[in-house]
Formats: sequence, C-alpha cells, structure tokens
Amino acid sequence: MDDLKLALLLNAVSPRVGGVLVRGEKGTAKSTIVRALAAQLPAVNVVAACRFACDPAAPDASCPDGPHDPGGPSARRPAALVELPVGASEDRLSGALDVERALTEGVKAFEPGLLATAHRGVLYVDEVNLLHDHLVDLLLDAAALGTCYVERESVSVRHAARFLLVGTMNPEEGELRPQLLDRFGLTVEARASRDPKERAEVVRRRLGFEADPAVFAARWAGAEAALADRISRARERLDGVRLPDERLEQIAAVCAGFEVDGLRADLVTANAALAHAAWRGRDEVTADDVRAAARLSLPHRRRRDPFDAPGLDESLLDELLQNTSPGDDPDDTPPGGTPPDGGDGPPPDGPGDQADQSAAPAADPPARERGDERNGTDAGPEPANGPGHAGAGTVAAAAAPHAVPLLEVPGVGDGAAGRRSRSRTARGRVTGARRPAARVRDPHVMATLLAAAPHQRARGRYGPGLVLRPDDLREAVREGREGNLVLFVVDASGSMAARRRMTTVKTAVLSLLLDAYQRRDKIGMITFRGRDADLVLPPTSSVEAGAARLRALPTGGRTPLAAGLVRAAEVLRAERLRDPDRRPLLVIVTDGRATAGGDVDRAAGPLAGTAAFVVDCEDGPVRLGLAGRLAVRLGARLVPLGDLDGMVQSHRKRDHGKVA
Repeated sequence: MDDLKLALLLNAVSPRVGGVLVRGEKGTAKSTIVRALAAQLPAVNVVAACRFACDPAAPDASCPDGPHDPGGPSARRPAALVELPVGASEDRLSGALDVERALTEGVKAFEPGLLATAHRGVLYVDEVNLLHDHLVDLLLDAAALGTCYVERESVSVRHAARFLLVGTMNPEEGELRPQLLDRFGLTVEARASRDPKERAEVVRRRLGFEADPAVFAARWAGAEAALADRISRARERLDGVRLPDERLEQIAAVCAGFEVDGLRADLVTANAALAHAAWRGRDEVTADDVRAAARLSLPHRRRRDPFDAPGLDESLLDELLQNTSPGDDPDDTPPGGTPPDGGDGPPPDGPGDQADQSAAPAADPPARERGDERNGTDAGPEPANGPGHAGAGTVAAAAAPHAVPLLEVPGVGDGAAGRRSRSRTARGRVTGARRPAARVRDPHVMATLLAAAPHQRARGRYGPGLVLRPDDLREAVREGREGNLVLFVVDASGSMAARRRMTTVKTAVLSLLLDAYQRRDKIGMITFRGRDADLVLPPTSSVEAGAARLRALPTGGRTPLAAGLVRAAEVLRAERLRDPDRRPLLVIVTDGRATAGGDVDRAAGPLAGTAAFVVDCEDGPVRLGLAGRLAVRLGARLVPLGDLDGMVQSHRKRDHGKVA
C-alpha cells in the first residue's frame, strides 16, 4: 500500500502527473484510501453560483456560466470528490445539450456533467476496466487536455476540467487495453499485507472507527491537518523545483532502456520526479526522485501483449540509473528541507491504513519491500484435477497465437458495445430514424426536417427559416457491434494428446482468446476429460485468466463429450438470467469422440438455437467425421482446426472482393 499512497500524493502535488490506476485484488481498500486522500486536499476558492467551479482569481474565459468578473463574489469549499459509476452515459460524464430546445426554441441549454463537477477536485472511477471504451477515451482526453468539449449537431460547448483522476480495477475482471493503460500517468498494485500484526492493526482501527466515528476522527485530526499542510506546501514549492538536463537525459535513457512506446512515459516520469522532489522538500530533482517516478510510471507501459501483466524489472532499472548517473547525488536531506522520512507526518500508528474509512494516507511511505510480492504477477492457477479427472495428465505447451477469422452471432442484438456481432447501439452508423420515446439524445436532423417540411405553410411560415414542433423531432437509429459471451468447450481427453494435437488445439484456442479480447467479449471455458466436465473459467472479461488456465490444462483419460455439452447448457442458462442482452457464442473444440458421460444427442438438445461453431480436431489419413455429426446436431458451423489460419486469408479476400 506504500506505493499507492505515494502515487496518490504525487498526483495531489501535481495533477500534471496524469492520474493513478490502482490494480488490486478484492478487499484491499482501494476505494477507502482514495476517499481518504480527497479529505486532505486543500480547499478551493470558487466563483459564487458557478456550476463549473471557476477560480475567482483566474476565471475560465470559455465557462458556459461566464463571463465572470475577476473581482466578483466568491466562496470557499472543500475539493470535490466525484465518483463515476460504471453504468454512466456519455451525457452524464461530459454534460448534455438539450438539442430539442436548441432546434425548437433556439436556446442553447447545457446541463453540466461529472467532468464539470470534478473540476479542481478528484474524479474517482471504480472498476474502470468495466467502463465502455469510448467513455474511458473521453475521460482520459479531458484529463490530458484539462478541457471538456461537448458537441451535438453543430452546437458546441467547452469548459475547464482539471482534476486528479484515480481509477481502480480488479484484474480478475479483465484488463484495460494497452492504449488506455498508457493514458494513466501512474499504476500501482494494491495488495493486502501478509504480516499478522499489520492485519490485526487494520481490524483494530476499523472496529474503533465503527464504535465511535467522531472520537476516531478526532484522534487523527492533527495528523490529517499536518498531511494537508504538507501537500499544500509541496504544491507551492513545485514551480521552483529544477529538472537538470542530466536528470532529463537519465529519464530518457531509462524509458528507452525499457523499450516503452512513444514519449508519454518520458513526460509522465519527468512530472512525477518533479512532484516527488517537491514532496521531499528538494529544489532539484535527484536520481532518487527519478527512480521513485520510474517505478510508478513504467510498469504498465511495458505491457505489449494482452496476456502480459504489468511489471518492472527493478534490477534493470537500477542498472540503467547507474549507467546514466552523472555523479554523486546531493544528500537526501537538503538544508532547511523536509527529511525523507516525512518529518511532520502522522505518528507511527497514524492514519492511512487500508480499512479505516476516515483515515488519510500515510504522510510518506517507509522503505519498500523487495521481492516478487510488489511487482510480480501471479504465476497462474494450478490445473484443476477434480474427482472426475483421470490423474494429473500431461500438459502440452501452446505456440504463439495467430490471427483467426471473425466468428459472429447471426442477426442483430442489443448487447453491450463491442466488436463482434451486429447490434443496435448508441454509437455506430445511422441506419434509419424513428420517433423518440423520451428525450431526444441523438437527433436525426434530415428526418426531422422532412417531417416538418409539409406543414410549414399551415404553421404560418413565410421567408427563410423553418417552424419546428416537438412532434417533428426524429432520433437516429444506429447499428454497430456488440461484445458476446464466448464460451469455449474444450476436449482435454487422452485422444487429444496424440500426435501433438493438443499443442495445436491450445494454440488455436489461445488465438481465439486473443480475438475475444480485441472484440471486447466476455469469455468462459469448460473442459471435459475422464468422467466429467469442469467449468475451469466462469464467464469473465479477463482473457489473461483464460490464457493461464488454458496453458495449465492437462490431457488424458476418457472423453465425456455429453457431460461437456450439459455443463455448457447450464452455464448459458445462468448467464441468460444474469445478462439477457449479451448473446452467447459457443465454440466446441473436439474430435467428436464420446467414450463416457452419457448420450450426446440428448445433451445437445438444450443447446439447439444457440450460435455455435465446432472446431474439428480430427486429423490423420482416416477420419470418422464425428465432429461433423455433432455440428449437424447443434445446427453449428464446422471449422476444421487446420483451416483456422487459412480461413483468415480467404476471409480477407472475400471482404476485399466485396469492397471492390
């Protein structure tokens, strides 16, 4: 938790650092510590009655509530903590223009969104990895530019939006795309302490807070005030901190040595090093500041493959810093500066623990622990060998994934935005117009004009202009792509171990997992071998978990194909109740043999009507065609395993022919 506290404090000192992404397991108080920090931020002066929290000393010239008189009335309030819910709409985030009033009354009415409310405060996004990608893009654009732009049908509004951005996520529920990861300034891993004494102290403080919140808050009021004062003094010191050329070259050498893409890493590391120096009370950036900044700004930028987890080789970092060091650094404790141990920080049993809802982050982290627990990643789950399996089996390796053809669900759905199957969505190409059922969010201008045109003379229109009535309004009907639930049912029986077949199978499924990641799908995985079938990966957005379980999958034993189909039907039935709009896509990887587990025809019955593909793993000169018979029973499309890569080329040629 020390890295998390430091990352939050650096952003509190300098919002130019670019925010913090907190990755961590459940129950590590990620949300608690963010809320604790917000209470320590200095209060802000705002223009009275301004909905956009303009600074009275330097009001925003483009403020929709302006123009403001620099000498006008003002008020002082605490820094805002705004939480963005996962289900928020684009209008809720950036603000909404009342297009209906703009068209019918000529009034430009703007309702501020959460970005306006968070201006000069903290914007907190819990489970940021579950937000739609276009919302994350919009959020990060505003954070980078410090300005929010809202445009609807030629009506444009802009306002300042500078805030400390904090996102939290549980990697088990899916990763952010590398492009979005790169937009966060710093990333830290939040892990619960394994020290029994620390864990007991966390529980002790939590119980103390619940017993009497007022007494608990009063106990730490002095430490919290000291922390807030130190943040304020570091902010004042920041503009005077120097970044010598040799330190800037050191930052560039470290970023180049870790082979990060682009220059954003260099900029973030430089800003974080400046903030760290200001926090430590220094007037010049040192190698210690560069190291502290690089540890937080680089791990997530080294993630090249979707199956990679963020991490940093600290021995390489030290080597790069040593090779580019211009000489001896000044002493950590500058004359008249704040000592590295925090000086005026909270007492040894002060706030900042991971369970007190009213506690603030520790004023400065102690020496960090070494080892895999800080930046290492989970080695992945052990293969499940339940009572239905025939021994441990053999584990085949998978080769590098390759491109696969698009497997999609037929028809048009209404699921969450993605990139696989056709769907009616709020974003995408316009396919028609309709009368709105409620307030118009996405007007179809041409259809609106055509609806109003025949009535102009009856409405008394003479000369230029158009007389519109509310019942003339039409909204656009759009079609885009949705993400699906891709459920893999993988045959792991002994017949799949012959002739290195399982290596080919794992590579194909790994390639399909990568495709599911790129198309924003949820995935699940069922394997069958021995006498039964196991749900080794319940439906999730984490393809990393799927890849780990696939790589550890053993083979051996009999082939209970019917059991795998029955298990698939159970999983899909439960998921339809949980998320009825997300359409399933069943991918069965098997050679079609069934030597245990019941009647295949009866097991296939409940899956009738489900979009499905059967990947035929049978090879050799003599083939029984059993996978083909299974595909007929399911009404599924049969895809030979060896054709997956070849289908990509034919798919591209077919698409090219359509364009031509």
